[in-house]
Amino acid sequence: MRDSRTGEDDPDLWLGSTELLDLDDTKVRLRTRSLTQLCKSEREKALAIYGFVKRMPFAWQFKLGLRGPRKVLEAGCGDSLDKVGLLLALMRIALIPARIRFMELPGEMLRGFVSRTAPSTRPIAEIWLGGKWVATDTYIFDAAYMAAARHRLREQGWECGYGIHLQGASIWNGSDDAFLVGDAVAASIAQAGELFEDPAAYIGSARFRAAHPPAARAIHWNLLVPSLRRLIRKLRSEALSGTPSARRGS
Repeated sequence: MRDSRTGEDDPDLWLGSTELLDLDDTKVRLRTRSLTQLCKSEREKALAIYGFVKRMPFAWQFKLGLRGPRKVLEAGCGDSLDKVGLLLALMRIALIPARIRFMELPGEMLRGFVSRTAPSTRPIAEIWLGGKWVATDTYIFDAAYMAAARHRLREQGWECGYGIHLQGASIWNGSDDAFLVGDAVAASIAQAGELFEDPAAYIGSARFRAAHPPAARAIHWNLLVPSLRRLIRKLRSEALSGTPSARRGS
């Protein structure tokens, strides 16, 4: 990650509220305080916030628009856009600069979720710690989901799918970059160059809209929600029980 303090990399630029991320929301501020009040350093605060967001179960929801941090807190679960918005809000309330960087995923990374192999996108969280920007996407999937996805990949003999790579990271240590998709895929963000203050700016970008036309995206994912929920429940139950998938070789 770049660590310059000039231009868009100035950490002071990534501390404010946005229309989507209301940093004055009482419930979100109280949550930040409860997570960080015993922490002795910025890294400890960042890890406490990160751990809370990561533990929130990954789940797709029916929705016609983005959800702000308060609504995500109340739901107690979320997808990548829900969780990155909450992560950014909590970090900024704790006075830790945070932003989103665009990542393009090869289609194979979502194998198992969808049949198409066209590239997709992912919001990478970048946090300013120790005088540099540190990046991760490991906030997206909770530990139970990670175990379930890895179980299914190994059982099917796949290197990647269900949003992760077998050689990817599971957790972030607050000091180094860590990516679910592995270092090779993550290297693509170095060329992407696009930074965003919140999920609204991210999905409003030309590159995101080119990959996911707004109307088509909303209709497509809302139609898929029931089947995706069933798939995630099945993944989790297989991992807990050790039951082999009936889809080996598919």
